This record gives sequence, structure tokens and C-alpha cells, in this order.
Amino acid sequence: MERRIMLWITVGVLFLVALYFVFQIGATGNAIVSSDGKIDMSGWTENEKMNYEMHGTIPARASGGSSSGSAQMVGGC
Repeated sequence: MERRIMLWITVGVLFLVALYFVFQIGATGNAIVSSDGKIDMSGWTENEKMNYEMHGTIPARASGGSSSGSAQMVGGC
């Protein structure tokens, strides 16, 4: 019986966390959409535009959130 209660508490907590993230994404997701409903690509490099057109990848700096300009990727491709 105790295991069942713990399971439901865990499921409930995970649901609330997922719900929180859905609203966070919804609140910041439209920050790069212009008034006519298109994505504002002003200030994007040609490479960023190509990545968006070919892969649907939006640059992290375009999300409207605060990011440090000094962040660099180390390693990886």
C-alpha cells in the first residue's frame, strides 16, 4: 500500500514539473515571432538562417531569454 502511494506522489510531482515546463516554453516561445506571425530573422547570420531552413534549428540567442555572450561550446560537432 505504501508503494502505491509513493508511486502516485511521484507521478503527481512529475506531472506538475512537466506542466511547469510547458508553460515556461509557452511564455517564451513566441518572443521571436513578429506581428505578422513569421519568425523574425533580423540579426541572424546566413549560417543560422540556413540551419533554420534546413533543420528547423532556432539559435539560442534568438529565444528572447538572457544568455551570456561569452558562452562557447567546447568539443562536440
